[in-house]
Amino acid sequence: MINYAELEKKIKKHELDNCYIFCGPDEQLIKDHVKFITDNVLDKKFMDLNYLKFDGSKTEFETISDACETMPFMSDKKVVVVYRASFLDDSSGNKKTGDLKSKNIILLNEYLKNPSPNCILIIYYTFLTDREKPSNKIKKLDKKACVIKVDKLRGDSLAKTCRSLFEDAGAKIGKVELTLFCANVDNNMNIILNEVEKLVSFTDGRDITKEDILQMMPQKSESDIFNLVDYLSQKNIKKALDILNELIFKGEKIPLILFMIGRQFNLLFNLKLGIDSGKSKEVLSNELRLHPYICEKMISQSMKFTLKALKRNIELCVDTEKILKSTSTDDKINIEVFMIKTVM
Repeated sequence: MINYAELEKKIKKHELDNCYIFCGPDEQLIKDHVKFITDNVLDKKFMDLNYLKFDGSKTEFETISDACETMPFMSDKKVVVVYRASFLDDSSGNKKTGDLKSKNIILLNEYLKNPSPNCILIIYYTFLTDREKPSNKIKKLDKKACVIKVDKLRGDSLAKTCRSLFEDAGAKIGKVELTLFCANVDNNMNIILNEVEKLVSFTDGRDITKEDILQMMPQKSESDIFNLVDYLSQKNIKKALDILNELIFKGEKIPLILFMIGRQFNLLFNLKLGIDSGKSKEVLSNELRLHPYICEKMISQSMKFTLKALKRNIELCVDTEKILKSTSTDDKINIEVFMIKTVM
């Protein structure tokens, strides 16, 4: 398993592999890496003829391998991208999706024994939470393909990327303001792009100030709440309590933490209700005023609960809020009891 810096060196030397498998928590960052390979391999004039994409959560691998076996047009190589390849995770899913996952991973292993020399197959799987690690399936593929774990940008890399985004948008931001932006933005490229766009529009050509950043940007705790609720969905109370303790350590007040958890459960309830009634992701994103990427992640999270469980958890939030307001008992114990009840 290699990182992006090693991949970049190999591509620049034109040392190409027949198959690349990306995994990581940031889909936009993975997409950027896929684009880097594609741009270095394909002639833009023939891109449409030699570039194919498949949804890995729905497509049978026979269809993918057939596409890999067809010859490229006016080019030495073609590129086949399989996005959101859920067959690379370790979950079994329901019977229908489980059967497709099992079949696809078997056929992928068969294909990699003798991959097409004229095709570069790129497969990626996006982690559902920041704390997820590469699955056992991905680890086993490491010797058969070039596996790249895409970690989130941090430190100088994050600052350099954010500065480039502001400069490309024609905005001016100072070093101190850039540091503040990087410290407050959720470390996800889709969200970073969205926050840059918001700030650029808000400042409308003038220099971006610290006040602009603090006024326009959401708090990072929202990502922690997503992960906390995700652990509750897995009935992993220990890790959920670890995040609770992190939030308290960072200075978040327990009533606010409970409010954010309640808000998350309400959103999940409305998303699940909407999906069950046939509404599309795009419609729900507009109705609930969620970024499309966030909406998609939350729809996946909502599928881990039943409507009955979500309704019960919302009621538990309301009951716990009443306890926090009306009694002098330990707030931390009360929210811990609430979290334990949600997984019972």
